[in-house]
Parts: sequence; C-alpha cells; structure tokens
Amino acid sequence: MSGLRRRDNDAELAVRRLLHAAGYRYRVTYPVPGRSRRTIDIAFPGRKVAVFIDGCFWHGCPEHGTRPSRNAAWWSAKLTANRARDEDTVAHLEAAGWLVMRVWEHEDAHRSAERIRSVVAGEAARREE
Repeated sequence: MSGLRRRDNDAELAVRRLLHAAGYRYRVTYPVPGRSRRTIDIAFPGRKVAVFIDGCFWHGCPEHGTRPSRNAAWWSAKLTANRARDEDTVAHLEAAGWLVMRVWEHEDAHRSAERIRSVVAGEAARREE
C-alpha cells in the first residue's frame, strides 16, 4: 500500500492535463477551509468548486472496491472511516457554499474533465447573475 501515490496519480494527472489544456486554471491539494489535514484534489476557489478524484480501493468504489482478507477487521474499520471522513468533508464544504464533485479513478478522464468543465462554467455563470 505504501507504493500508492496520495497525489499526482495517473487518474488525477490525466484529468488535470485535460482541464489545463482546455484553459482552466485551478489549485492542486488545496486545503479544506476549517478542516486541518484535509485537502481538495482539484479546487476552483473563486467559483467554490471542489473536485475529489477517489481511488477505488481507498474510498470503497461500489464497482471495484475490495477488502483485503488479511487483517480484515482493521481494514474494514479503516475503509469505513475513510468513507465517513469523505462524507464529513463534503458536508463541511457544502455548508460553506462549495459545490463538491467526486470522480472515481476508473472513470474516463475525458468524460470526467468535460463534466468538471460544465460544472465550473455553470458556477461561473450562476455567480455572475
């Protein structure tokens, strides 16, 4: 598990490259306001859009998430705590007026980037009204 990258993994880089190529500028590993030690993978602070690119194992993907058989009780508690932390972070950001998006690492990067672009553009239009 120590070989897995916390940030700048393949899925995250692919989405970021596509967003950057489309002219979008964003912040990487942006601190979650009011929650120390938590960060947003891709943040558009001016538009208050937070994008999390979740790994299938660590965040319990319904399609690809697995549970190790060794030390099963510990891993079950760990992965359940990860999901609870994710839910708390989303609730905290939404209460602060952020729009939160979650993307699974297995999703197509082009589709994910397009979805993010449409949300960011929509937030820009909404905030200008």
